Formats: sequence, C-alpha cells, structure tokens
Amino acid sequence: MRYGWTTGACATAATTAAYTALLTGDFPDPVEVVLPKGKRPAFALATERLEADSASAGVIKDAGDDPDVTHGALIVATVRAGEPGSGVTFRAGDGVGTVTRPGLPLTVGEPAINPKPRQFMREAIERVATAHGGSADVVVEISIPHGDEMARHTWNPRLGIVDGLSVLGTTGVVVPYSCSAWIDSIRRGIDVARALELTHVAAATGSTSERVVQEMYALPDSALLDMGDFAGAVLKYLRRHPLPRLTIAGGFAKLSKLAAGHLDLHSQRSQVDFTLLAELVTTAGHPQLADPIRAANTAIHALELAQDAGVDLGTLVARRAREAAADVLRGAPVTVDVVAVDRAGAVVGRG
Repeated sequence: MRYGWTTGACATAATTAAYTALLTGDFPDPVEVVLPKGKRPAFALATERLEADSASAGVIKDAGDDPDVTHGALIVATVRAGEPGSGVTFRAGDGVGTVTRPGLPLTVGEPAINPKPRQFMREAIERVATAHGGSADVVVEISIPHGDEMARHTWNPRLGIVDGLSVLGTTGVVVPYSCSAWIDSIRRGIDVARALELTHVAAATGSTSERVVQEMYALPDSALLDMGDFAGAVLKYLRRHPLPRLTIAGGFAKLSKLAAGHLDLHSQRSQVDFTLLAELVTTAGHPQLADPIRAANTAIHALELAQDAGVDLGTLVARRAREAAADVLRGAPVTVDVVAVDRAGAVVGRG
C-alpha cells in the first residue's frame, strides 16, 4: 500500500517555500523537506502569495492509501518577520485548533501544532535563514481551510481542541492502515523469533516504546514485534505458538486500554476507561483521586494527576494490563511483563 505524508510534513514544506519566497522573492516548486531517517520528499505547491511583509504557500496533503480525514486538505503556511530574539512563533490560522484542556503535549492556549512538526518547521526555518542570509525570528501561521469541519470527524472536540484540526506527525510519514497485512507481519515476526530459538520477544505499540524496551533488555531487532494497536493478534498467536517470554511495551494510554480488556487499541475502536483508572487508585488506597481521574481529559492527564499526588498509576495500569494479557494467553507457557512509557519515552510503570 502507498505511504503518504502527515499534516506536519506538509506544513513544513509550505513553511519552507513561504520563508524562501519572503527572503528571495521566489517560491521553490517543488519544495524539498528533510524528515527523520534520511527522507527528503519534495512537495508541489498548490497556492502561493507574496506580499510586502509576508509570504504564504499551500500544499495538498496526500495521505497515500490511508483512510485519513485530512487526505486532500490544503495546508497553508504564512510566514512573517518576528521580533528580534523571539525565535519561531507559531499561530493557529483558519481551520487549525487551539488547546483548551490539560493532558496534551501542548499547554492550554497554544495552537494545536504538535511538538515534532514544530521541530521540523524550526529546523526548516533555520536552514532557509542560513542559505539566504535571513533571521530565524519569524511568525509561522498554519491554516487548513475547512479544518473546523474536518475536525468534527476526529477526537479533537472531545480532547478540548477547538476550532479546527491538529497538525500532527512524528516521522512525517503516514503508514497505510491495513489490518490484515499488519497482523500477518506480526505472525511472521513470531515465526522468525521461534525459528531463531529466541527466548524473549517484545511487542511495542510504537517506535518510542520499542526503542525503550530494546535498550532495556538489549534485544536484537529480530526479537521486536511491531504490534501497533493489535495486542490481540500478538497474544492469540503466541497462545498457539508460544515463546518463553513476552514484554509488552507501549504508551500509557494504549496500555490503559489493554488493562481494561481491549485487544484492539486503535482510537476508533477502543477508548480509555477513566472509571477503571479511578477504581485502580481507589483500590490502592487513594480514593481522593477517584473523582479527579474520572473527570480527566486524557489518560496522560490522569497519569499526571496521580503522579502529582505521589501515586504510581503507571505501575497499577501495567500490572492490570499484564493480567489482561495472561487471560488471553489462557495458560500458554509464556511469561509476560509490561512496560508503560510516556510521550518522551520515560518509563512510567512496569508490571
């Protein structure tokens, strides 16, 4: 299936083109951007506008074969000079949301432009400034026409991101979502590990948790299972084709879903059970946290509330997730442990 590009990658391309035009008077088209792992895709410009004190460029998002609500959306960046010493300042234009609740990787009041896309755009601004003798003190405004309408089909309203979409993406690449192909790759990974007579494999929900667990146990690449959201696929196949030890690693929110018994951890098919999280802290002797956690905006918000009170909710969730995994294994000779991490890759719980 065909890969695509995230809103963050498109915003970076538009920002690069706009700032280049602001400094030189010409829009590069296509415009190349630098992404992690050596990727350097080039994007055609869909719109461009040059004025005396600003420049704007737009890129049409191509999500590849992924059923992404933002596929075909126009991502526009407008760049203006900023105050000396201000660095890169981000603003939400038409169709880009604003954060109104805690528990997200951005502070309340900030444009819903996630940290990684901000990093990509800052680096792009610095490269353009160096190449053309400009300053890296600029204001970048990202707009997505009709983004407020598209956002109604996302989780943004529930998360307290109002008036539009989020600019997302940690790698810049959209991986097509194919359930059957992904599950088949999980099974083949287990088959390979068995053929190599490995005694310990790790199934991770994403690249951050995979890196953490690989370093924690010094595991070879052949012991890593790209589980994604398919916890059930890993556990059911290991039930029939056991290996001595399995470590499940993932973000706290994903593992909270496993702790509640969900085997498909995708946001469209399972939700964090805040009542369960409240029950866990109550059972652990902290009933005063139950109501705040039940009312939390996100799983990370619940985790932060518990951490502020000195309660190890991460470990409580990891232990319950381990129990849920053991239930699916139904007595198969597989020892399971669980490692929960936060967005930065810090271990927040083990079970």
